[in-house]
Amino acid sequence: MAEKKADSKKNPKEKKPNSKTTAKKNDLVKLTDELAQEKEKFLRLFAEFENYKKRTSKERIELFKTAGQDVLQALLPVADDFDRALGQINEKDRNPEIEGFQLIQNKFMDILKAQGLIQMEVGQGDSFDAEKHEAITQLPAPKPNQEGKIIDVVEKGYQLGDKIIRFPKVVVGK
Repeated sequence: MAEKKADSKKNPKEKKPNSKTTAKKNDLVKLTDELAQEKEKFLRLFAEFENYKKRTSKERIELFKTAGQDVLQALLPVADDFDRALGQINEKDRNPEIEGFQLIQNKFMDILKAQGLIQMEVGQGDSFDAEKHEAITQLPAPKPNQEGKIIDVVEKGYQLGDKIIRFPKVVVGK
């Protein structure tokens, strides 16, 4: 026994693990892990919130661009009626009433253009594109080079900004 006492006196730096210090170290490790988990949760939540802000901002901008889409779509048949009415008038029948009618149509179309409505340019002989045109029928092509091409435009197409709100209705040669 005397040797054991002497050994413990020789190495005073060597301490037996104390249950309090071990518990404190375990608590510190546990708290550090919890802090890391909470920090990760916070960063994820922050990133999700930033993505939410960006998404809602884009949606709001898109909404402003196409806010009047329903109203403009409702007015498109009126524009079609103007075109059909003016198409029925012969050049020799021009009189002040018809010129007034044409001025009203021009003013109406200018208002629609001011709201962002753009008429799609589609003509006879253009290549048919299913992404941009709506084929209402196919007819035998009068000439071989008109296969897959637009033969007639039945109804004009319109877009609001970059979004097509009404596809042009066309007749395609087969």
